[in-house]
Amino acid sequence: MNKFKQVNKKYIIAAAAIAVVAIVCFLLLRKGGSEGEDIAYVSSVKSLTGRGGRGALGAVNKLPGIVESQETWSVSRNSDVEVEELHVEVGQEVSAGDPLFTYSTAKYEEDLKQAQIDLERLNNELTSTQETLEQLRKDKNNASSSEQANYTIQIKEQELSLKEKEIDIQMKESEIEKLEGNIENATVVSAIDGVVKSINKGNTDSMGNDSSYITVMKVGDYRVKGTVSEQNIGQLTVDAPVLVFSRVDDRVWKGTISEIKTENEQSNSSTSYYEGDSSNRSSKYPFYVQLDTSEGLMLGQHVYVELDQGQYAGQEGKDDKGIWIDEYLIDFTDPDAPAVWTDVNGRLKKTPVEIGERNDDLGQVQVLSGLELTDSIAVPDETLHDGMKTELAEEMTSDEMLGDEAYDESGEAGEAGEAGMGEAVPAGVGGDDFIDGTGAEDGSFEDFGGAEDGGLIEEIPADQ
Repeated sequence: MNKFKQVNKKYIIAAAAIAVVAIVCFLLLRKGGSEGEDIAYVSSVKSLTGRGGRGALGAVNKLPGIVESQETWSVSRNSDVEVEELHVEVGQEVSAGDPLFTYSTAKYEEDLKQAQIDLERLNNELTSTQETLEQLRKDKNNASSSEQANYTIQIKEQELSLKEKEIDIQMKESEIEKLEGNIENATVVSAIDGVVKSINKGNTDSMGNDSSYITVMKVGDYRVKGTVSEQNIGQLTVDAPVLVFSRVDDRVWKGTISEIKTENEQSNSSTSYYEGDSSNRSSKYPFYVQLDTSEGLMLGQHVYVELDQGQYAGQEGKDDKGIWIDEYLIDFTDPDAPAVWTDVNGRLKKTPVEIGERNDDLGQVQVLSGLELTDSIAVPDETLHDGMKTELAEEMTSDEMLGDEAYDESGEAGEAGEAGMGEAVPAGVGGDDFIDGTGAEDGSFEDFGGAEDGGLIEEIPADQ
């Protein structure tokens, strides 16, 4: 496990480094405005902390998840008996005790009549055996010594027959009791309050395996089911704290990993691997998150799951105060007066901040006051000054970022390239382009580099 922690830390640092390079590129490649005025490029705090959804530069690996019911209840159908009536349909709400379906009792009633006849016959045979046994014992008492052995054998045989009849009667009585119960309970009811999730009328799934006939899903008590690849599963442990993020807004929920199913893998393979190379094929494993509260979540909602390493302190639902942000974003020119360079109505302003705790592993500091998630800030350097014109880096295209000087007409690196920057900045750097330039489907950081669910982590070779 220590190995996984070390690897995880290395990946986090690598991700943070990419974010730093992108932002520093914005600053070093500043170009003058239409009147030659210098521009300071700023990025939103949400984006810099990875809490802005699309275009966020979070350094902690996100895993896909879906909100599901905490509990499901299933009932199987007796395939030997026909269902006379189905009382529910998929999506219907039911309460505990509500009828789900009713068996046809015709076969039960027929079997019951036969069983009662068989029981009566067995009882008669038992009585006859008892009478025979009693007579043999009397005859033995009156028989000569030479006949005693013969009577003893007959008595033993009748005693054995008597025990067999008694066992047969017990089994037949049990059978009758079960048949009477089936008739009495021909209507199967729900054991929980919930919604009918599925009805499998064929009693087999699409693969031909046995399956529950009706499944009812409990409502109101949710958990999150996530998936993790075999490359990243070593990062997860049961009872590890996690954060669950909405994909549509800034809402976040806290929880812990309650279960990791390593034996229930989902095989995924790429169709583009070359010949026998299976490096692009991976298995995914489900894990489950027990939420501290599920208020505000909807059944079937898609979310992101991250290990809680203190990177999102101050989010809704957390006891921590302030905002955790990378330390390089704080201006420590005066160690006694830390500040950030904030965008205020299109102009730069040096804003004092109050610093709390530090996380050396992540290279982050806790800003207790002076900074909001809605702010946009610039990376500190000696060229910044109050009143400087600002432009949001997330809204820039790659051509605007690199400027006319980045490449000359021949396509070779221009002044910026000669400075070591022209070829270092990918064409997609910056905001949505920084993420979507890799072909990610929704701009999420976990899709960076085209990885299916591990993103940046899956793009780094396993032996590094």
